[in-house]
Amino acid sequence: QVQLVESGGGLVQPGGSLRVSCAASGSIFSSNTMGWYRQAPGKERELVATISNDDSTKYADSVKGRFTISRDNAKQIYLQMSSLKPEDTAVYYCYIQQWSSARRRLVDYWGQGTQVTVSS
Repeated sequence: QVQLVESGGGLVQPGGSLRVSCAASGSIFSSNTMGWYRQAPGKERELVATISNDDSTKYADSVKGRFTISRDNAKQIYLQMSSLKPEDTAVYYCYIQQWSSARRRLVDYWGQGTQVTVSS
């Protein structure tokens, strides 16, 4: 029983900033991987950023230096977006990957997504 709810999306001008958030509830373990994906119309969902248990982070080349992923605990995930470009327009999804004892495998959980539109 894991639920993820994104918020903070909206319309922003090119060069602007926006922070999207994700609230997680349910059986969330501290030893997991959290991250953000995004999907634009007609394109495949792509990985934007991840943060691991040791707080190490990874970013897609297209957002490196502009986006910052963070978490304040195992149930809150954030993506700070700066110097936004029109090509950043997409639905942004948060996710958690963790071990499932019931399924005996790693399981991915996804939120419903929040729309980010970068346009003048």
